[in-house]
Amino acid sequence: MRQAGSSSSQIIWATRGRHWGFRFLLDAGLSDPLPTYEQAFLGLASSASVVGHDGLVTALRFPDPEARRDSARRVIPHEFVLFGELAESVDSVESGERLVWPMVSETYARIWEAEKAPTRDEIAGGH
Repeated sequence: MRQAGSSSSQIIWATRGRHWGFRFLLDAGLSDPLPTYEQAFLGLASSASVVGHDGLVTALRFPDPEARRDSARRVIPHEFVLFGELAESVDSVESGERLVWPMVSETYARIWEAEKAPTRDEIAGGH
């Protein structure tokens, strides 16, 4: 499996952990990923699983594949904005989960139970 940083220029990843709130873990190199994230998900259903295409950008949401929940017992969603070849490769929630989850799963397994939100270094390097 690849580490989260290996394709980070093609991915915005937002999620929450058991104890820390919803935040961007990968930002595709953008100083402020929020406008791009909001535009990508604009008009998409608020369902647990969704995929949508807007030009060369793909928005993808799915519940945690290991059914992890936060401290309030809510299912943890993973939301991605994908760019480039990765965006072009995703044509369904299933294909998105199959392609994208292996890129971040090890990182998430390492950080999701932390008391505090992870730092960029912790996300990228495993410290």
